[in-house]
Amino acid sequence: MAESYDRNRPTEGSTSWVTKLAFVWGGELVSVLTSSILQMGFVWHITLTTNSASMLSLASLAGFLPLALIGTFAGTIVDRLPLKRTLIGADLFIAAVSAVVAMVSLAGALPVGVVMAALFVRAIGSAFHTPAFQALTPLVAPPEHLTRLAGVTQAVQSGGYILGTAIAAVIYPLWGLTVMIALDVAGALFATAAVLAARLDVGGSAQDASAGERGLGFVAQVRALAAETADGYRVLRGYRGLFALLWCGFVFTLVFSPISALFPLMTLDHFGGTTGDAATAEIVFSVGMIAGSTLLAGWGGFKNRAYTVCFATALYGFATLVAGCAGPSAGGMQLFFVTSFLMGFSSPFYSGPQTALMQEMIPPEFLGRVFGLYGAIVSWAMPLGLAFSSLFADAVGAPAWFVGAGAAMMMLAVITWAIPSIRCIESERAE
Repeated sequence: MAESYDRNRPTEGSTSWVTKLAFVWGGELVSVLTSSILQMGFVWHITLTTNSASMLSLASLAGFLPLALIGTFAGTIVDRLPLKRTLIGADLFIAAVSAVVAMVSLAGALPVGVVMAALFVRAIGSAFHTPAFQALTPLVAPPEHLTRLAGVTQAVQSGGYILGTAIAAVIYPLWGLTVMIALDVAGALFATAAVLAARLDVGGSAQDASAGERGLGFVAQVRALAAETADGYRVLRGYRGLFALLWCGFVFTLVFSPISALFPLMTLDHFGGTTGDAATAEIVFSVGMIAGSTLLAGWGGFKNRAYTVCFATALYGFATLVAGCAGPSAGGMQLFFVTSFLMGFSSPFYSGPQTALMQEMIPPEFLGRVFGLYGAIVSWAMPLGLAFSSLFADAVGAPAWFVGAGAAMMMLAVITWAIPSIRCIESERAE
């Protein structure tokens, strides 16, 4: 396993990797930008058409369910194919879905059901694109740069989200949803061109096995796919620190997911703010993410990346707890904006080092399925957290929920650091 790692990873002397990543990340920035524009358009369309919170919740479910359901097997398929083919295929698939929605929209009123279906099917493409994009960097860049590059990736995605949200606010009232869909198609095509320009030649380590299975029946192919997925799980479990971080991440997401959903309630109900104030809180959070990503890209975090993850968890919990303690006043709202920035700021320091650790430790031929497994398992925490908060948040109130969630995150940071395999993760080797 160690030999495979050294043989397939690029070295510091490789210079073309900078150009390759610059092309791919440039395309990703445009793709995230246009996807964010369309995503906000879909949200506003559902809101204005139905005026239903439950429909918005259903839309969120449609957007993440494919990752939870097929993410594990999607990662296995990613490992079988060259990354160039997977990235381009996912982008073109998402563009095709958007094009179909555009045709329906041009034919008349756009039914909410079509939007829900589009969100679900587009997420299938994302279930393949996400592990492929995460697996790309360690196959192209030298290992010593992975943590900083994870910060750059976070900055690209956060920047695209912020710009997309702002541009959507201008486009939607002027030109409507059809123009947003057209932009999304154009963004996907641009990302495809960028991947082609990067001339990627990595991935596809399992092509020979895949080719040998073409003559097999459907059941045999499914069994082979399941066996490869199980191999990925065994590889991940062999790294005890990474495996423990996975389940700590599951708990973190379980606590975190209701917080993001309760942001508007804090602004509108607790502080008595406007929709503009609610948008400001979201934007401040995203600005914090960009600031944290920029610092992570330049600094790289603490030498022990497990400590960086624990520090980020504690900072996020502290900011959440303080936000819950803020009184219902103008000063309290200002404090809420400050804590929103701190929450966003801590996020890259939580996810970036974990991504870099997996990219650095996991053998290249298993990267896709490990990232797919990781994403799928953590994704299941989101509906569980939202379901739990829907039962109790109304009864205790959003501020009390923030206080409890913040305290739980700070406790999780202590527990995470107390686990020996996580604390010594930098020296970990596969069992």
